[in-house]
Amino acid sequence: MSTIPMGRGGWVRPLCWSAVLLDGFDLVVLGTITPVLLSDKVWGYTPSVAAAVSTAGLAGMTIGALTIGTVTDVIGRRRSLLVAVAGFSFFTLLCAFAPSAGTFGVLRFLAGLGLGGCLPTAITLVTEYSPKGRNGGPTTLVMTGYHVGAVITALLGILVIPSLGWRAMFVIGAAPALVLLPLMWKYLPESPSFTRDAAQGLEPVKSLLRPEFRRSTLAFWVTSFMGLLLVYGLNTWLPQIMREAGYPLGAALSLLLVLNLGAIAGLLVAGRIADKVALRPVTLGWFAGATITLALLSIRLPSVILYVVVLLAGVFVFAAQVLVYAYVGRMFPAANRATSLGWTAGVGRLGAIAGPILGGALLSAGLAFPWGFYAFALVGGLAAISVSLVERRSAVAEVTGGSAVGGGIGQ
Repeated sequence: MSTIPMGRGGWVRPLCWSAVLLDGFDLVVLGTITPVLLSDKVWGYTPSVAAAVSTAGLAGMTIGALTIGTVTDVIGRRRSLLVAVAGFSFFTLLCAFAPSAGTFGVLRFLAGLGLGGCLPTAITLVTEYSPKGRNGGPTTLVMTGYHVGAVITALLGILVIPSLGWRAMFVIGAAPALVLLPLMWKYLPESPSFTRDAAQGLEPVKSLLRPEFRRSTLAFWVTSFMGLLLVYGLNTWLPQIMREAGYPLGAALSLLLVLNLGAIAGLLVAGRIADKVALRPVTLGWFAGATITLALLSIRLPSVILYVVVLLAGVFVFAAQVLVYAYVGRMFPAANRATSLGWTAGVGRLGAIAGPILGGALLSAGLAFPWGFYAFALVGGLAAISVSLVERRSAVAEVTGGSAVGGGIGQ
C-alpha cells in the first residue's frame, strides 16, 4: 500500500466520492418532502407515520452496512459497490411512484439496504488505493461528498418541489446512477488487497471478536454509535432547539446551514492534520472539541459568537465520526477491513436512530434548551473515552498470505 496503483486507480476517489454523495442526498431528502406530505395530507401522513418511515430507512441502512460490508470481503469491493449503488437507485426511483405510506416505508427500507453498503465499501477502496502515510486525508476528502450531497439536495428541494412536486425529488435522486454505474463498471478497479485475500467465507466476521481485535472492535462500535447519534441528532433538531432557546426561525435554519458548512471545512482540516500527525490523537482531539463546543451552545450567546461556535461544532462533530472510519480502515488488515468498516457503520446507524429520538424526547419534555446540548456534550465525551480504549497497534495495516505484516498506522 505504499503507492497508488496506476491505470484505473485514478478513478477510485471520484467514483467513491460520488457514491458517498448519495448518502448525503438520503440524509436530507425526507426533510425536504415531509412538510409537503404533512400539509397536503398525502396518504393521511402524520408525524408518527413520518417517524416510522424515517426509522425504516435507517434500519435498512443498518442492515445494509452490516451485510454488504461483510459481503465485500468475500465477493470484492468493486462488485459490492456496484450492487449497492444499483440497489439504492432502483428503489429510490420506485419511491417516486409509491401508492401508500406503507409502500413508501418499505421502499425506503429497501433503498437503505443498498445505501448502507455504499459508505463502508467506498471507504475500503479509498483506503486501499491511498499511499502509505496518508492516515485520514483520503477518507475525509471522500466524505465531503456526504455534505455536498446534503447541501445540493436541500437546494433542489427549494427549487424543484414547488414546480414539479415531491415525487420528482426521488427521480432526481435515482438519476445519477445512469451516469455513475456505467463509469463504475468501466473504470472502477478491484482492490489488489482483496485479490490476495479473496474467498474467506464468514472468517472476516468471526475475526472481529478474536482476542487481538475484540477490544478495538467494541471500542469502535461504541464510538461510532455516539458519533452518529450526534450527527443525526443535531441535523434533525438543531433548528427546533434554537427556537426553544428564543432564536427566530430564520436564524435557527441558518444555523443548520452553518453547521454543515463547518462540517465540510472540518473534514478537510482534520484529514490534513491526521496525515501529518496521527489518527489516534486527532480523533481524540476532535471528539473533545465536539464536547466543548456543544457544551458552549447551552449558553445564550451573542449572535456573532453563536455562529462561530456552531461553525466550530460542525467542524468537530462531523469530522470526528469520519476520522473513526479512517481509523478503522487503517487499524484492521485487508482480510477483514470492509467487514470491520461495515459493522462499525452498521452499529453507528443505531446511533443515527437514537439521536433524533433523544432530541425529540427532550423537546417533548420541555428540556431541549439547555439540556439538549448538555446531553449531546455528554455523548461527545463518551465517544472520546471509548475511542481512547482502542488498542495501540502498528502491525495490521496489510495482510499477505493470511498473516499481518508490519506497516504502521500512525497511532
